[in-house]
Amino acid sequence: MSVTSKEAVTGNETQETPLRVAVVVGSVREGRQGRAVADWFLGAAAGDPGLDLDVIDLAEVDLPLVLPGWGGEPSPGAAAVLREVSPRLAAADAFVVVTPEYNHAFPASLKNFIDWHYTQWQAKPVGFVSYGGLGGGLRAVEQLRLVFAELHAMTVRDSVSLHGPWSGLTADGTPRDADVCAGAAKGMLGQLAWWGRALRAARAERPYTG
Repeated sequence: MSVTSKEAVTGNETQETPLRVAVVVGSVREGRQGRAVADWFLGAAAGDPGLDLDVIDLAEVDLPLVLPGWGGEPSPGAAAVLREVSPRLAAADAFVVVTPEYNHAFPASLKNFIDWHYTQWQAKPVGFVSYGGLGGGLRAVEQLRLVFAELHAMTVRDSVSLHGPWSGLTADGTPRDADVCAGAAKGMLGQLAWWGRALRAARAERPYTG
């Protein structure tokens, strides 16, 4: 699924216009369950006609670890990747980050992708789907809240956490406790949609300047 338009939101956009949500799959690890978890979440969200979902899988986004110096330009290879992915973030009204928890934190691939952008995150809400261990990835989420606060983004309170990938998820990455997880996804998306529409209207009326 992809956004229907990459143009900026205008003041004429109504509350009935579907909310553009970029779903960022943060893990690039071999044997990862991140894409399966993301696909489950997309299925849980698919029944909402008010959402327009665009999946950005970081396993398919080859950004270097070395960022240009202040005022510098990215390398030609990085610039080509940014031309494809950055407009999709800019066009999004809201974000959902799908992240594992590695060593009590989120993966470096996700931080690198976040750091390559700045204004694209501003004045927009972020929701989380996390997985891993007994904590269900919640420690990674709490650290990401600090990162997005610095980027002037607003994280929604409720998140979706999938616990114990070795026992709580099936072999294809879907949760065994499907009803509970689907309820959590519905709750998080309800908050994300409320904030997404409120902030979209606010940005259209008065562009955010930080």
